[in-house]
Amino acid sequence: MTDIGTVSTSHSNGIATITFFHPQSNSLPGALLRKLASEIETEGNNPDIKVIVLRSLGAKAFCAGASFDELISIQTIEEGKKFFSGFAMVINAMRRAPKFVLVGVQGKAVGGGVGIACSGDYTFATTEAAVKLSELAVGIGPFVVGPAVERKIGTSAFCQLTIAATEWQTAQWAREKGMYMDVFEDIPQMENALNALAEKLALSNPEAMKMLKKVMWHETEHWDTLLIERAEMSGRLVLSDFTRKAINKFKEKAK
Repeated sequence: MTDIGTVSTSHSNGIATITFFHPQSNSLPGALLRKLASEIETEGNNPDIKVIVLRSLGAKAFCAGASFDELISIQTIEEGKKFFSGFAMVINAMRRAPKFVLVGVQGKAVGGGVGIACSGDYTFATTEAAVKLSELAVGIGPFVVGPAVERKIGTSAFCQLTIAATEWQTAQWAREKGMYMDVFEDIPQMENALNALAEKLALSNPEAMKMLKKVMWHETEHWDTLLIERAEMSGRLVLSDFTRKAINKFKEKAK
C-alpha cells in the first residue's frame, strides 16, 4: 500500500464491490477521489453489473474526509477548486449511476466521508460509525457535500452538523435522521446484511431499479454544475491564513 491509497473493484454475481483505502484513516487525496469516481462511473455503465457496493478497508474509520496534507499544499484557487471537485465527482458519479449504490460505513465518517454516506441509495453502518462535519472548524464549510447531506437528513440536521463542527453525532443519531438505514453492533453483522441486500437486488429487474434511481434523485440534475461551483468556494477559503493555521493545528494534534 502506498501513501496515495488504493481503490479496488471486485465482481461477483452481478455485484460490483468498490473498496477504497488510505493509511491516514481513509482520508481522500485528489488522485484517490478521481479514481473512486472513475470506478463508480465504470461500474455504473457495466451491463453485467446490477448493483454497486461501496466500502472502505479497516475497522476504525470509514473515511476521514479531505487529506490535510493535500489541503495544506494548495497554492491557488484553481488548485483548490480541482481538489474539492474530486468530492463533487464522487457524489455525482454515485448520483448518476443507473443502479443502486449500497454503502457500508464500518467506522467514523468525517466531512467528505459523511457526504459519501449520504450519497448512498441505501447505507448500512455499525454502532461505531459516528459522524461529524468538521469543515467550519478549519475555516471552510461543507459546501460540496452539503447538497447530498441536506437531501438525506434535512435542513435542520444538516445545520446542526455544520454549525456544531467539533461535535460527533452518534450512529443512532444518523439513523434517526435518515442517513443510515440500519445500524449493527459489529462489522460482520453489517456486512452480512449488506451482502444479503446486494444479492437480492442483483436478482431484481435492472430496468425497474434504473427508473427508481432516477425518481429518487429527481431535481438533482443541476448538481453537475452546482457542486463544481461549491468546490470553488472551498478552494478560495482553503487559501486563507485562518484555514492554513487551523489545519496545521489539527495536524499537530494528530501526531
